[in-house]
Amino acid sequence: MIKRVTRARVLIMKQLQEDDTFATVQTVYNRLITKGRHVGIATVYRNLQIMAQDGELDSVRQHGEVFYRLCRDRHHHHHVVCRRCGRAVELEIPGLEQWVNSRAQSLGFSEITHSVEIFGLCAQCRALEEGEKRDSGQDDEERDSHRRYLSLEAYSAKAD
Repeated sequence: MIKRVTRARVLIMKQLQEDDTFATVQTVYNRLITKGRHVGIATVYRNLQIMAQDGELDSVRQHGEVFYRLCRDRHHHHHVVCRRCGRAVELEIPGLEQWVNSRAQSLGFSEITHSVEIFGLCAQCRALEEGEKRDSGQDDEERDSHRRYLSLEAYSAKAD
């Protein structure tokens, strides 16, 4: 079957090549619109689904949403995905494929497929979150310290 390469598919592919993160249909659509590349959201949705089915894109599910990324490696693999920024690292887990097949077959299953999706915070996002917590924590500490100071002043004034 010959695939028709449409203008929309080319624009979507270019956008995915510019990004190295997993993104939802809405995110890909928004990025295209921001750059003046007008493609309907239904067209983006349909093309991302087809491209994932054809093995051109990796896709992962999180919280009921599908995230897509240009597939750099066509063999079966897994990812560790940052749940904040979508950055992904391909992950090889030695022995996993054999273990999954062996275990599933021992339970009476055949035609085995699997998906392992690992989510966490990348080092950059973890540092950002720690900085945000530290900043907000300092503000709270300063506010609490100021309240204690005002309370002590009010207590001292009553004592005099």
